[in-house]
Amino acid sequence: MNRILLDHGEGGAATARLVHDVFLAAFGGDGIPEDATVLDEGIDGRIALTTDSFVVRPAFFPGGDIGKLAVCGTVNDLAVMGAVPRWLTAGFILEEGLDLDDLARIVASMATTARDAGVRVVAGDTKVVARGEADGVFINTSGVGVVPPGRRLSSGSCRPGDRVLVSGPVGDHGTAVMVAREGFGIEGDLRSDSQPLADLASALLAAAPGIRCMRDPTRGGLATTLFEIAQASGMTLTVRERDIPVRRPVQAACDLLGLGPLFVACEGRLIAVVSADQADAAFDAMKAHRRGQDGAIVGIVGDAPTSSGGRLLLQTCAGGLRPLTALEGAQLPRIC
Repeated sequence: MNRILLDHGEGGAATARLVHDVFLAAFGGDGIPEDATVLDEGIDGRIALTTDSFVVRPAFFPGGDIGKLAVCGTVNDLAVMGAVPRWLTAGFILEEGLDLDDLARIVASMATTARDAGVRVVAGDTKVVARGEADGVFINTSGVGVVPPGRRLSSGSCRPGDRVLVSGPVGDHGTAVMVAREGFGIEGDLRSDSQPLADLASALLAAAPGIRCMRDPTRGGLATTLFEIAQASGMTLTVRERDIPVRRPVQAACDLLGLGPLFVACEGRLIAVVSADQADAAFDAMKAHRRGQDGAIVGIVGDAPTSSGGRLLLQTCAGGLRPLTALEGAQLPRIC
């Protein structure tokens, strides 16, 4: 069985074979060893840049893998800022002994997801560490996108009367990864929601230029991200528990484990805060898109509270109001 050796990280012939046989085979390129990529495509707009690292365990889980996750996470961070994602870089930390077939599967998944997202992986790096110094494979990705002229999205721009939309059921990713890792004897259709969202974000912005902000509710889930929006804007956000989509298997798993699905990570959902007069147009565009068919309008932005900073309120199914804050502690370690 072919496995990663320390030789693959030494920059010699083994490294060259790894780059050619695994990375260039998936991402393309002429194989000429250069120290940087020169991008000569014309750019009309402002540059958006993001970077992220992915250390999920297990590397393969229902609905995705660490490679798909790395592309989706980076592309989505650009998309929710109103940018059109264009290019990615990928850095790999590989542990000695990693199965080369697993690495090839991860890289192929990245390539497939990048094509789906409309981006190119244009540069990369590989390092190999000794056994026990990593967890199979870690991936760092950076992404570059272009924000069209005149487009500015910000969590601080929310205004009273704005509507809060979410593009689909929440908690799928974190629940699927945790159950795949730990088991717990839980059965059911638990799959990660990881998917690139640039096309959905573009459709929403075309239908509703009055979108105030969009966010990607990853670590900390829906509740933490909405709390951050409330804090940034100084507004009161009120969301309705009955309107927040949560799939039954996810709710059941969370109930068994004592978790709150509103605090569990998503990797293929977006939140949009939209002006009241364009909320219906945004919602219709979301429902018409394949990545937003299960979306919902879940809340409203109210006036600023009398105290400093914003706040997030949950209108429960029983009719009461309960304050929500950011996630405290490590509810689901190693999910992205």
